[in-house]
Amino acid sequence: QVMLVESGGGLVQAGGSLRLSCAASGRTLSTYTMAWFRQFPGKEREFVAAVKWNGDSTDYANSVKGRFTISRDSAKNTVYLQMNSLNTEDTAVYHCAATTPWGPLVRNWNNYSHWGQGTQVTVSS
Repeated sequence: QVMLVESGGGLVQAGGSLRLSCAASGRTLSTYTMAWFRQFPGKEREFVAAVKWNGDSTDYANSVKGRFTISRDSAKNTVYLQMNSLNTEDTAVYHCAATTPWGPLVRNWNNYSHWGQGTQVTVSS
């Protein structure tokens, strides 16, 4: 069983940056495709970014491409989301997620089996 814990959220002014972390326990993340999703109040989770289990591919939602970067550190068993040039529309609860081992690089949240509890990101104008 993979346990995921997010951290790094908070309040930031528009134009600022935050780095979210997703620390895993229970299993090594090196065989899991990892992703970040975000959820706005009253709406379904929205795909943000993903990195394939072998690290050779990434995918980004159009709304964050060029501003956000997903990365993974196998030694620390942690996945990161570096968020730059934040705007008020990025305000949401951000969740990290993992597929089953050797899972595909996909955007559909139904393909992700393991989820963290989420961390709030609030961007003020």
